[in-house]
Amino acid sequence: MSEPVVTASERARVEYHTFHLADAGQHDQPSFRPENGLIFSRPGLAVVVVGSNSGVVNLTVEVHAQPVAHVETEEWDEVLDHSVQSLSGQMRISSLMNEPADLPVLTPYGPGPYRVRVHARGRDRAGDAHTAEPLEDYLLQIWPGPAEPDLVHKRSDRYGESLREAASNQPEEPSLPASEETWRSKASARLRRHDN
Repeated sequence: MSEPVVTASERARVEYHTFHLADAGQHDQPSFRPENGLIFSRPGLAVVVVGSNSGVVNLTVEVHAQPVAHVETEEWDEVLDHSVQSLSGQMRISSLMNEPADLPVLTPYGPGPYRVRVHARGRDRAGDAHTAEPLEDYLLQIWPGPAEPDLVHKRSDRYGESLREAASNQPEEPSLPASEETWRSKASARLRRHDN
């Protein structure tokens, strides 16, 4: 079993139903599309979705040197592994409008891909409220590892199900063409089709 190199716990601030795993200066949140109901990301930033609109949650982080083989699901509502990309090797817990939490750096092995196992419980209790006292608990286990698709270990809360359903009903975001010339040629082709 991989023993954590660092473990720390804190009451973490949440805003707009989220807290972040962010490299310094990486606070521009990607489009809100939590397809797995718990976490979504772009290089330099991962967003964990919580039940509380704002307030605090109980958060424990464990930084590991190797993958965590044993998956603890019994006491948790949702558990999944997600890939994140650290641009600086200085990814920390933060929220949209606050300074980073007083927790250790999550990516001490430098820039590159990491896996984070997110455990959540209590999201259904929060009910979209401001919580002065934590109603939710989170455990993040993170280790260096190649980017892989999400791996779901457990799904059981109503809040996560509602997020997954909402994400599946959103239209796909259009991707931008590789270059201006590509964009112009595609736009011209569409116009020619409409003229016929």
